[in-house]
Amino acid sequence: MNKTQHYILGQWQDGKGDGNPIYDSVTGEHFTSVTTEGLNTGEILQYGREKGNTLRKMTFQERGLMLKKLAFYLQKKKKTFYEISYRTGATKIDSWIDIEGGFGNLFANASLRKLFPNQSFHVEGDPIDLSRGGRFMAHHIMVPREGVAVHINAFNFPVWGMLEKCACNWMAGVPAVVLPAPQTAYLTEAVVKEIIASGILPEGALQLISGTAKDILDNTQSQDVVSFTGSAKTGRMLKNHPQLIEESVPFTMEADSLNACILGEDAKPGTPEFNLFIKEVRNEMTVKCGQKCTAIRRIIVPENLVEDVQIALGKQLDKVTIGDPRLKEVRMGALVTKEQRESVYSQVKEITKTADIVYGDFDEAQTIGENTKGGSFIKPILLREDNPLKNEAAHITEAFGPVSTLMPYKDLSEAIKLSKMGKGSLVSSIVTNDNKIARDYTVSAATHHGRILVLNRESAKQSTGHGSPLPNLIHGGPGRAGGGEEMGGMRGIKHYLQRCAIQGSPTTLTEITGIYQPNSAYKESPKHPFAYHWEDIQPGMSLETHKRTITDTDIVNFGNLTWDHFYAHTDITSLDGSIFEHRTAHGYFVISMAAGLFVYPNKGPVAANYGLEEIRFLRPLYHNDTVYVRLTCKQKVDREQKGSELPSGIVKWFVEVFDAEPDEDQEPLVAIATILTMVQKKQTVFEEISEEFIQKSLSKLTEDAKPKWGIMTPQHMVEHLEWSYKVASGEIQDFEIVTPEEHLEKVHDSLYNYKPFPQGHHMPLMKKDELMPLEHDNLDDAKQALLDAREAYVKYFKQNAKATTKNAVFGHLDRFEWSLLERKHLNHHFEQFNIL
Repeated sequence: MNKTQHYILGQWQDGKGDGNPIYDSVTGEHFTSVTTEGLNTGEILQYGREKGNTLRKMTFQERGLMLKKLAFYLQKKKKTFYEISYRTGATKIDSWIDIEGGFGNLFANASLRKLFPNQSFHVEGDPIDLSRGGRFMAHHIMVPREGVAVHINAFNFPVWGMLEKCACNWMAGVPAVVLPAPQTAYLTEAVVKEIIASGILPEGALQLISGTAKDILDNTQSQDVVSFTGSAKTGRMLKNHPQLIEESVPFTMEADSLNACILGEDAKPGTPEFNLFIKEVRNEMTVKCGQKCTAIRRIIVPENLVEDVQIALGKQLDKVTIGDPRLKEVRMGALVTKEQRESVYSQVKEITKTADIVYGDFDEAQTIGENTKGGSFIKPILLREDNPLKNEAAHITEAFGPVSTLMPYKDLSEAIKLSKMGKGSLVSSIVTNDNKIARDYTVSAATHHGRILVLNRESAKQSTGHGSPLPNLIHGGPGRAGGGEEMGGMRGIKHYLQRCAIQGSPTTLTEITGIYQPNSAYKESPKHPFAYHWEDIQPGMSLETHKRTITDTDIVNFGNLTWDHFYAHTDITSLDGSIFEHRTAHGYFVISMAAGLFVYPNKGPVAANYGLEEIRFLRPLYHNDTVYVRLTCKQKVDREQKGSELPSGIVKWFVEVFDAEPDEDQEPLVAIATILTMVQKKQTVFEEISEEFIQKSLSKLTEDAKPKWGIMTPQHMVEHLEWSYKVASGEIQDFEIVTPEEHLEKVHDSLYNYKPFPQGHHMPLMKKDELMPLEHDNLDDAKQALLDAREAYVKYFKQNAKATTKNAVFGHLDRFEWSLLERKHLNHHFEQFNIL
């Protein structure tokens, strides 16, 4: 019998002993076992701490791109995961939530890299001036913790539960040790095997202990972080572990809770909201067979609508087919184990001490599919508690399956009170088309719920639903729900970072943070900052411009151009009682004028104005005032190459506008702004192409030269390049574009990046594994023909500057795009024959 393995200390290992048997939830087949016997959790955690240094040193941009690459890789493997997921009792929809929802967390957190600086740590918030002169200041930085993230996960989401947490700690630069619940650890194992096989994560970033390692918390240290998902009872026990208390180890808990859905008083039968309510409750009762920590456990409805809801919900539950989740007609699969089914029955019996079962029973479920008799199937059960203010069983007892309790309320204040009787939940929802009801419920109930969904006809088509946590929102809740917060966009990542307040001079803090701090010493730029490529620009690099005097005519003309005729700019007779003394320059004229002073007119690495982040006008400027500008690099933000753009990064520039001749009682600084420019990156991958370069390279090519890859001879390679120039100049165009239309744009845009062509790639117009007949008598003739073909290509585009010609792979290319292809193509083949 196979064992579910562990990935620890850089290798796959089995636990000792036979372990505990794990059964197929659908058929009851014993197909694997889980054991953590013999594992040294102290060594495992220490291995992660030591190996985690590689991850910690990566920048946020690098970590984000790593997550994105991993998400794409796993997407290609998802079919295998679905097949394994059926064993957990999950339908295809259930598995989609778990598997692709997990991948979605990787994508979402990867995109957050744009909100962090291009370095390994984060600079949080704004600088704080601690002195009147601005020479002593403070800031906050957040650095990756030097421990490991220990994730103790529940059985119901073996993929999503791992990736929603790991996406955050990996983005923060912290490695993870994941402990999935034994019942479904085999699915987590399958995903981790693909993650490790991909080689995308640095070693030590992920370790897997497949099952329960009871001593793991004994070995945690103060730099570690522990996250738990599961029952509130178990969570409270772990939270009070002596080692966590002794070492002050951060602990976050996401526990099962008695989530409530409220039907608004306006949502009567026949309204879209009533129908939405019934559908939402049915879905939350049956998706994942009700095994969701966010499922609706309490259905709170106006007392005059209880019968209507009970009848309508019963009709919807009648349509739920139960059985083998592999079958298309099945809408609800099985509970994870037979023990879980018995637990659900026990919990239902507890609730029925005061409530009645009004739909479903404990009899064996009728199932669809062969070999389901040994499975852990259960019917949906709807209970009704008519006195919910008095009887608390439905508010404190959770049946973790397709079970929910219907209860009435008299007015909204009573509905709010009932929702709070669960003593804290992960999520609550209210279905109403009355925004006043929505507001009153949300504001009053928010103290007891981690998330509140308002569902109505307007939001329904795009709503992700009551039970769907999202990576950019917090997932957690107060009280019984554990008091923790997972995910939540940047907040989720910051959970794994250590915040530290730093104090010093602005110049020192600029060097520490990598972000220019106001009042820091300038680094005078030898040439205009806009003349530098992205890599060569550094925070603090600065330029002081020449001066310009504002004239009365400037102000009038700007008003006429923009139609901004505010009285301070146009009517000097109306200035009494205002803050203005004379005709005042428009604030946006001041910024526009500043741009005119600091912009570099020549074509250079600055590709475009990317926007304006902040702007402040500190005091008015009048006609005849003279100003100058100080332009300083504030921060650099990396950026992926996109579409038909050359690789570039974003530079944030701090713009200070000064009055050159201020009065004695005036500060010279009159306006500040942060502008963004897109700045091209250096091209350092390829040799630039010129006739001299080609001739020099070809002089090294001999008849007996052997390629590093492929079957071409030296002359075949040279004739192939000659042919490509004839294609570029339009001499050869009798072929079709072979790249499918749906992929052509992406392939075409790849010309703009700085990535070499893959070695051994097959050119589709050439025969595969077969050389074309040679056209020339010898290699020297072929070299000359190549040079002649390039000369004709250069001449063609000089005479036809706006022409485009066809390429079989990249589509129609203009002169510039052919030059990009030429550079990649020649470097590729010259590298092939080692003549660069």
